[in-house]
Amino acid sequence: MNSLVQADRPHFGERRDPGLFEQTVPRSLVHRTAVSEVLLTGWESVHDDHRLGAQWSRAHSYYGAVDGRWHDPMLFAETIRQACLLLAHEALDVPMGSGFLTESTAFEVDEERVRLSRPARPAHVVLEMRLNHIQRRAGMVSRYGYDVVAHRDGERLGSGWLKGKCTSQTVYRRLRGDRIDARPPHTTTDPVDPRLVGRDCESDVVLGACAGAGAHPLRIVGEHPVLFDHPLDHVPGMVLMEAARQAGLLALQAPRGLLVACEARFRRYVEFDLPCLVSADEPEHDGRGRHTLTVRFLQDGFEAGTCRVAILVAVGE
Repeated sequence: MNSLVQADRPHFGERRDPGLFEQTVPRSLVHRTAVSEVLLTGWESVHDDHRLGAQWSRAHSYYGAVDGRWHDPMLFAETIRQACLLLAHEALDVPMGSGFLTESTAFEVDEERVRLSRPARPAHVVLEMRLNHIQRRAGMVSRYGYDVVAHRDGERLGSGWLKGKCTSQTVYRRLRGDRIDARPPHTTTDPVDPRLVGRDCESDVVLGACAGAGAHPLRIVGEHPVLFDHPLDHVPGMVLMEAARQAGLLALQAPRGLLVACEARFRRYVEFDLPCLVSADEPEHDGRGRHTLTVRFLQDGFEAGTCRVAILVAVGE
C-alpha cells in the first residue's frame, strides 16, 4: 500500500513497527491535511504506556533550523500535539470529528540534544508517553492528559505534557454556536520586521506592528500552509505559541535566540473576528544566557491565555 493511500486510513493501530520510523502515520489521526506536515512515524502501546516515533527535518518549511545550529524546538510542541491527538483516537477511542481543546501544554529541551547533526540528517525522536487525568462523560472521554519524555539517539532530548478536553461533534457545534463556521480573515495587519523575530518572510510573522504600550496585535495569515493547514474556527494553540516565541525574541532583541522551554495555558478560544493583543512581561535572567518571560494574550477584555517562554541568547547577540 503506498503512503498516500495509507495516510487516508482512519486506523492502523494493530500495526507494530519495531523501527517506528518507516513511514508517516495517517494524517487524519493527527488532524493534518498535508502529508508533508505529519511528524509522527509509528507507535507501540502497552496499556497506558505508549512509544511513538517522530522524524524532524532540518529543512521544515516553517520550523526550520534555528541560527543554522539547532532543530527548531517548536517541532517538539507540534510532535506532542500530534501524539496526543493520535492517542486520543487510537488509545481512548475518541471518534473522528470530535472537538478538541488544549487547556495547557508545556515542553523543555536540552540545547545539546536539539543540535543539527553533521553531516546533515533528520532527527529521529522517540516519545515515551503515559496517559493520565482521564475523565469520562456518558461513556465518552471528556478530559485527558499525557506526560512525555523524548529521546534522540538514546539520550534524553526533553520532556513535556499536555492536558486537554474533547466533546462530541454535536456538543462542539452547540458550544461554538454561530462561530462554528468562522474562518480566518482575508486581510491582515502589517507585520513587524521579520528580521527582528527570526524570520525571513513577512508571511511567517504572527505579530503586527506595535499597537502601543509595548503590545502587538496578533497577526493572522489564514492562507499560511503550515499554521493553517486545515479549516479551523478559532486561532490554534500552535499559532499562539509561535506568537509567544516571536514576542520573546522581539522583547529580548535576540532574533537568533533558541526557545528552550514553553508553558502555555489557554483559558478561552481566541477568535478570528476580534483584535487580540500580545504583550510580554519584563524578562528574568539567570546570568547564563537564559531569559524567561510571560507573554499574555488579551481579547475582548479578557486574558485568553498565557505562554511562559525561556529563550537561550548567545553572548554578544
